[in-house]
Amino acid sequence: MENLSPAEQYLQDAHRRLPGVTSAMFGALPARTRHAQYASSYALLASCVPTAATAQTVLDLACGDGYLLKLLAERRRSPLRLVGVDMSQSELDAASAALPGDVTLLNERAQTLSLGTGSVDVVISHMALMLMRDIEQVLSEIRRVLRPRGRLAAIVGRSFLQGEVREIFMEVFRPIAREHLSHLPFGDRRTSTEDGWIELLGREFQNIEFEDVEIEWAPSPDELWNSLLGTYDIDRMAEAPRERLRAALLQRLSRLQQSDGTIRAGWGLRLITAQAA
Repeated sequence: MENLSPAEQYLQDAHRRLPGVTSAMFGALPARTRHAQYASSYALLASCVPTAATAQTVLDLACGDGYLLKLLAERRRSPLRLVGVDMSQSELDAASAALPGDVTLLNERAQTLSLGTGSVDVVISHMALMLMRDIEQVLSEIRRVLRPRGRLAAIVGRSFLQGEVREIFMEVFRPIAREHLSHLPFGDRRTSTEDGWIELLGREFQNIEFEDVEIEWAPSPDELWNSLLGTYDIDRMAEAPRERLRAALLQRLSRLQQSDGTIRAGWGLRLITAQAA
């Protein structure tokens, strides 16, 4: 792929080294909204694909290792034509090994899709849109490939960790990051707020809705650290500052341990749904 930004080049490298890192982090953690409980944030997103008697084409944008597509492929309630797009060939290789042969996998950037105009009924995306360069072009492509009144459903980040664990992490992380971590901006700042999403989506989508998603998690301090190793900023750190961060964080987190050795943690995500105008 040509003309990748520095952030995209890093993402290419990270997902070459760590295919499946996102599903490993979120695939087994329960997700809760105000209205229901789900096995995971992936299961919540899969539930946004409506049941229909006629075949539907579903595009998973930034499909990674195919975790979400596999949930849909195992669903027998309605016929689905499944398409996954990702710019990481390593992720697509993992997806290909896990998915049925009739799932179409495309090594493309979301900014320039090869799919035909009006060829997709539902676009889904898990923890990816907020990382994408030229988000307005991405959303224009999503709208282009969607049929009239087609549906977009996306899970995006809302809060990195939750509660006191987040406060402790940021207190330890910030001074080390200022000294040792180069600035590498991901995505568009507007994707961090509901108002920003309304601005981005309002031109070509209607019936825009948001729902907070709480990811429930009770890891040991070591389990939490091992999971954080798959996050982009910690992955980008050199070994010495990363070890300094690990030691300081585990020391501070020890006071939060419950009688069983775990700590109360979690992630704050956001579900966005919209309809093509």
